Amino acid sequence: MARDWSLTGNERFFDHDEIIVSKTDTKGRITYANEVFQRVALYTEEELLGKSHNIVRHPDMPRCVFKFLWDRISTGHEVFAYVVNRCKNGDYYWVFAHVTPTYNEHGRIVSYHSSRRVPDAGALEQIKPLYRELLDIEQRYRTPREQWEASLPALVGKLESLGLSYDELIFTLCA
Repeated sequence: MARDWSLTGNERFFDHDEIIVSKTDTKGRITYANEVFQRVALYTEEELLGKSHNIVRHPDMPRCVFKFLWDRISTGHEVFAYVVNRCKNGDYYWVFAHVTPTYNEHGRIVSYHSSRRVPDAGALEQIKPLYRELLDIEQRYRTPREQWEASLPALVGKLESLGLSYDELIFTLCA
């Protein structure tokens, strides 16, 4: 399946009472995508299953946030994050994501579960400038690794300057 990487600039929405749900294996390949996810992202189940979850990665989403997210969940921590995703047709949609690891009977992480809700508009107005700052840093570098290596210290520095942990920042925005 060829992917059209063009962006439309059109925002898509879903209802406040809906939840976008997906599950991935430990490598980030989608093993489950609910109907809401499929409808909002404009993909069929067949197009999503087995694909990397970054199939919906929007280029306006800082790589360092995903690096932070994966580092946290792979060590057993849950993560809450504001994320802008890209639809199959180039539209975009914002979510407030809650990502958790899933364990087997031996206490080993075997998959990840993500539930995404409609984000608070006021929180988005506060997070967008931070994401723009991080993207400005990332755009100076060529490879994804160079990008997140440059922007992650800026994210940590921002948190330190605010005197907040990442979780405290996210939940301050929710208040």
